[in-house]
Amino acid sequence: MKREGEVRIPSGCAISGIFSKKRRLFSGEMAIDSIRVMHDRSNGLGGGFAGYGIYPEYQEYFALHVLYDDRKAKVETEEFLEEHFDVINLSKIPTRKIHAIKDEPLIWRYFVEPLRTRLMESQLEEYEYTARCVMKVNLHIKGACIISSGKNMGVFKAMGYPEDVGEFYRLEDYKGYCWTAHGRYPTNTPGWWGGAHPFSLLDVSVVHNGEISSYDANRRFMEMFGYKCTLQTDTEVIAYMIDYFHRKQGLPLDKVASILAAPLWSTIDRMEEKQKREITYLRKNFSSALITGPFSILVGFEGGLMALNDRLKLRSLVVGEKDDMVYMGSEESAIRILENDFDKLTYPKGGVPYIVKLEDQQ
Repeated sequence: MKREGEVRIPSGCAISGIFSKKRRLFSGEMAIDSIRVMHDRSNGLGGGFAGYGIYPEYQEYFALHVLYDDRKAKVETEEFLEEHFDVINLSKIPTRKIHAIKDEPLIWRYFVEPLRTRLMESQLEEYEYTARCVMKVNLHIKGACIISSGKNMGVFKAMGYPEDVGEFYRLEDYKGYCWTAHGRYPTNTPGWWGGAHPFSLLDVSVVHNGEISSYDANRRFMEMFGYKCTLQTDTEVIAYMIDYFHRKQGLPLDKVASILAAPLWSTIDRMEEKQKREITYLRKNFSSALITGPFSILVGFEGGLMALNDRLKLRSLVVGEKDDMVYMGSEESAIRILENDFDKLTYPKGGVPYIVKLEDQQ
């Protein structure tokens, strides 16, 4: 008989998140420790992290993390950036050579702000302008992949187990008030650097455990609004749907959750009248954004973190709170390795978001 850990399970993948409500900064090493406990939920085909508050000296600028297959892609991308942005600073992202991470691309970081003349010509605000530029690079420049584009945050991902990815990127050198982490077990999409989690656009980042059986419907819906899925992994579309509904449509995250993990009609029928009308409207008008299939996700955003299960809770998810710290994970072991004396321990219900925000943004 095979023992636990000797059999790989398609419902694997690991997610974890750590958040300080008081904006206390802590090392990315904590995120590595949390995800390392769930090593057996991954298979080495992708790992990654997102950190918020990590670039205080450049917090007014968009931080672009870019993967390049070759120097030709780098030259072409930098020409595009110089045409559209004022590049404040650029450098290689610091890494260390480790045996477990192989075939690394060129990995660069750019702190930028939109050129004022270009911004005025476009008649867009700076976030929409930047998002469209990110889409253009990822769609049209072969061998270039912008994996991160928010302010005062960054995504670090690669092919490998997540604890090795964290060591590769030297995350102990970064401090943030929020970290998310992912260990990947791909089932029906390829394993490659750009396809590792988190997936991010502007300040939104998503780590995901599960499968999206509604991916084609979700993708076609988002393409109507100019979003392009280019990263060969179904989770990408979740980041775009959250960006569209939250940033562009102005819906609060609890309402976005009511679209992505919409309640069953039988559940809606039991709601009080005002809520029933509201949720019915969202479900009828945005049915193409409903995510079907088992999932649990953590969504990082400027000033907050959200945990969400599918409406049937087919993937595990646990949240623990201690003082101003919030810990989230696929397994209780992933949060107890960091804190074992919780003030509050919660297993979020299916389809019910668990949202935490900085105290100064409540």
